[in-house]
This record gives sequence, C-alpha cells and structure tokens, in this order.
Amino acid sequence: MPETFIAACAQMRSSDDMAENIRDATALIREAAGKGASYIQTPENTCLMAPDGGAKLELTFAEDKDPALPAFRALAEELGIWLHIGSLAIKVTPTHVANRSYLISPKGAISASYDKIHLFDVQLANGETYKESDTVAPGSRAVIADLPWGRLGLSICYDLRFPHLYRTFGQAGCDFVAIPAAFTKTTGEAHWHILQRARAIETACYVISAAQGGRHANGRQTYGHSLIIGPWGDILAEGGTDPGVIAARIDPAEVKAARARIPSLQHDRAYAK
Repeated sequence: MPETFIAACAQMRSSDDMAENIRDATALIREAAGKGASYIQTPENTCLMAPDGGAKLELTFAEDKDPALPAFRALAEELGIWLHIGSLAIKVTPTHVANRSYLISPKGAISASYDKIHLFDVQLANGETYKESDTVAPGSRAVIADLPWGRLGLSICYDLRFPHLYRTFGQAGCDFVAIPAAFTKTTGEAHWHILQRARAIETACYVISAAQGGRHANGRQTYGHSLIIGPWGDILAEGGTDPGVIAARIDPAEVKAARARIPSLQHDRAYAK
C-alpha cells in the first residue's frame, strides 16, 4: 500500500426517505472515489433523518434486513475503497435502535461496527429539545479498526464532547479518529471547530468528520462544515453547509512527527480524586 492516501468526507442533507438517501450517498461516494479517495466517510444518520422517535422506529430494520447495508457493501467492493458509513439506525429491540457506524473493506466485508456510546439528551437555550435515549440504545465499548495505513478510532457526533474516549484512542496507538456527525446548527456554531481541533491536538491523530448540513425536511437544521484535521490541529479540508465532497491527503508520518514534538500521550499520571 502507498504510504499516504486520500481521505474524503461526503457531506449530506438526509431526509426521512431512505431510498433517496441511499441514492444521494451513493452519488457522493462515487464522486469522492473519482477524486482518488481510498477512505470515504459519510455522516451520522446517513440514511434516515426521521421527524421523531416514533417515525424512526417505524422506518428502521434489524441489521440483517436493512436495505442500505448490502447496497453500501456492494459499492465499496465495486469501487475498491474503504467505506465508512457514519451511522445507520439499526433496530435492536421493538422500542430502540442502535446508532451504528460501519467500516466496510474494499472486498465489501464489514470490517468493524460501532454503536454510539454517548447519547444526546439536552434542552438548548433556544428551546430545541433532543432526547436520543428515548429511542436509541447506547453502545458500551470503544472500537478501534485497522486500516492499511494505521489504526482508526470510531466515534459518532456527541461522543466528541467526551475527551477520555479519544485519550483511549491515542494511547492505543490510533493514527486517525472518525467523528461522523449531525451537529445542530446552534451547538455547531459555538463548538464544532474548537472541539474537533482539540481532539486532533490532544491525540496527535488525524480527525475525519463527515457532517450533515442545512435545513432538513423535518425542519431540523444541522451545522455542516465537514472537517479533515491534521495531527497538529490544522484544518486540511472543510465543507460548507450544502451537500458535497471534501478531500485531503493523509500522511501517517505526520502523526509520529506530532507525537515526537509533544509526547503528552506518554505523560499521564495517576492522581487522587
């Protein structure tokens, strides 16, 4: 494998029409592959932005019956890419889904999957209320996957606010961290760039974050601004608010260089609480 590679983010504006979302994601993935990307990431809720929890439960499937997963597996194999589906809603009980991401190999195999650990239960100052835990079952384990160029830590959206998860990735030798998201416009304007760059700096990892962006059919507004950030905290590529593709060349040697300059991952100490 080459020492460097091109990573891409497919920024979307998903709706509650799963077939439409699969078509839109497929077109963007093909565009990213046309730019030479070997690793392509889609956002959280790639195939479904439901108007409410009840609609989400009605429109979702168990993993073995989900229509999106075989389509994306076939696409990854056709294009010969590592395809990271930021998340799909996968029904795990009659009342709950998992917010689950999938890393698919160039052979179309599921290389890794991750269920979002931290759920977005919050009432914002502008009156927006979200209670993800009403219909989403949380994950319970951190997931790290091996790519040909290094190790990838998997996370989703609200996980971004929990730095101990990323410390785990950094100390486990991850070179890249994935944070596909559907950040709200309100919280994104305040915190998206700061937190993304902080996660890159404190782990000395590349951070790759495909996002949802714009006003969705259900009225929700997401922030967009998909990001690819270098291990020194520099922004290598950034999207706007509309659907589209961003890409950047990734050099794993830069991870080693950043960690040599600031070896903070080696300096943790126990302390009393």
